Amino acid sequence: MKNILVLCTGNSCRSQIAHGFLASMTAGKANVYSAGVETHGVNPRAIATMKEIGIDISNHTSNNITEYFGVNFDYVITVCDNAKERCPYFPTKAIKLHYNFPDPAKAVGTEEQINEQFRVVRSLIKDYCEDFVEEYINE
Repeated sequence: MKNILVLCTGNSCRSQIAHGFLASMTAGKANVYSAGVETHGVNPRAIATMKEIGIDISNHTSNNITEYFGVNFDYVITVCDNAKERCPYFPTKAIKLHYNFPDPAKAVGTEEQINEQFRVVRSLIKDYCEDFVEEYINE
């Protein structure tokens, strides 16, 4: 079983969405974790956005990277530039991957405009996760 860590700044939106997709896509093939270099709590809009497509992340927690220093990861995926730059060193032979997704929590506008930005980012993350699973897990 592969161990995958998705890392973001606050472990509230992008990493939680990716965690939800990867857990769904790799069921039985990988253990998926997500963390941040800080913890901001799971964003309610991230939960709602995933629920729209049938993926429940309402039981996820916002975790700090230090909680996982003892886990031997096969893959570490950073989903924002800030986390990539600020990630503390921890010994791992993991393959490190990076993609800087836009932060939907910074969206402004009407409720519908903000929700649409979450959907756009969700779609980008879904595409990335599908490609990741195809290349690294279903090889």
